[in-house]
Amino acid sequence: MTLALDHLVIAAATLEAGAQHVAEALGVPAQPGGAHPGMGTHNRLLGLFGGIYLEIIAIDPAAPAPARPRWFGLDSEAVQARLREGPFLLNWAARVARPADLSLWQSQYPARIAPVIPMTRGDLRWRITVPEDGSLPGWSADEDGPAVAGDGVLPTLIQWDVPLHPSARLPGQGLALRALRGRHPQAARLGRALQWLGGGALIALEPGDKAELSAEIETPDGVRTLR
Repeated sequence: MTLALDHLVIAAATLEAGAQHVAEALGVPAQPGGAHPGMGTHNRLLGLFGGIYLEIIAIDPAAPAPARPRWFGLDSEAVQARLREGPFLLNWAARVARPADLSLWQSQYPARIAPVIPMTRGDLRWRITVPEDGSLPGWSADEDGPAVAGDGVLPTLIQWDVPLHPSARLPGQGLALRALRGRHPQAARLGRALQWLGGGALIALEPGDKAELSAEIETPDGVRTLR
């Protein structure tokens, strides 16, 4: 399987705080997004060159509590603790392009790929991998050792079920992703996991004392780093 980088995910305690964080970092305001029925979240978006976009996501205070844990670990104490310090680059999504089928792939490797759930927002339809407990993607036990938490460094997998990718609806604002970088105590194992998934070339991984993501983005005012 070969993956493509689909979008970056900035988490924030409120959508307004996330939008301000991105505007200050990149010098460009985000565009309106919408709500995610069933997840109790909402978003704003920012288009990047090459069919990639940036998503700012937060718990929607106007939405009823979902019947299941929210995606991207937003209900977890670890993510909530980081959000109390401010918005941050939480995760990234990798796209499974047709003719491959994400649901079929997951059914073949259920121990390595989280369950696939259908989602909608307006006229957009997609399928996305979300662990049953809502946690960020991790990696199952293998010959290298026990299961390991991805802590946002491993991608969420997504497949769009509409002919037009959502990035095509976003205005060009002179932004381009130059590099996505990740640090993790288990960088070597996660690197092998990414190779198995078909996304090893999408992110540069290196060992670190803690897990973190950063994105180098070209802007009209030069290269900025988003964390």
